[in-house]
Amino acid sequence: MTHPYFDKAAHPRVLAHRGLVTAEGEDSGVWENTAAAFAAAHAAGAEYIETDCQVTADGDVVLFHDSSLRRLVGDTRLVREVRTRELANMFADHGGLLTVAEALAAFPSTRFNIDVKTAEAVEPLGRILVEHTHRVLVTSFDDRNRRATIASVLQAGAGLRPATSGGSRTIAALRALSALRFSAVRALRDIDALQIPERHGALRVLTPALLRTAHRHGVEVHVWTVNEPADMVRLVGLGVDGVVSDRADLALAALRR
Repeated sequence: MTHPYFDKAAHPRVLAHRGLVTAEGEDSGVWENTAAAFAAAHAAGAEYIETDCQVTADGDVVLFHDSSLRRLVGDTRLVREVRTRELANMFADHGGLLTVAEALAAFPSTRFNIDVKTAEAVEPLGRILVEHTHRVLVTSFDDRNRRATIASVLQAGAGLRPATSGGSRTIAALRALSALRFSAVRALRDIDALQIPERHGALRVLTPALLRTAHRHGVEVHVWTVNEPADMVRLVGLGVDGVVSDRADLALAALRR
């Protein structure tokens, strides 16, 4: 059965990678994973936003990709060492910091794809996501974080588990099983999507066998991070169900023709 996360949404899927930062946004100093970037994605028509979460020193689950502040502001501190108010002050002139709860409230019609970057987010996410499982997909490179988050949401009283995308081990297992034509039933149990790069170094992750196996089990395949319209069209032509893109505006234009 298709998870409500995908119900009545356009296909192929376009997932706005950390929101949308347009040229105008860059000129204005807008950062990824901010209220402004999410608003731009929503205005462009994106139904899905891909984002990431970390936990601050105050225990707040905020939308932030990296474990440290180094890339954005040259600060070597980890996010978990910084108070939420200080982080919000840093973001104030760059689009605005959001917690997961604030994003869900501010964009009530948006479907979120949340990458759980730290085990510290697992327990609080249960309470935060419990009322929003119909429009949230939980993922993580670490399958343990992904599974633990889903368990946390259900323990918080959710009647429906969030949608979920397999982590690194799930993807590796499916890649091998599909190549060998072995059963993938166990590997894909309770998996709604596979979100993968087309290639990882010299290894081609997206293969016809992987696509066939995923689709045979009702699992969607999304490819990241795709920013060239020609590549978006080519991948959808191969049979992928969606793309994760920094340029959701271009993706929507290319795939909705």
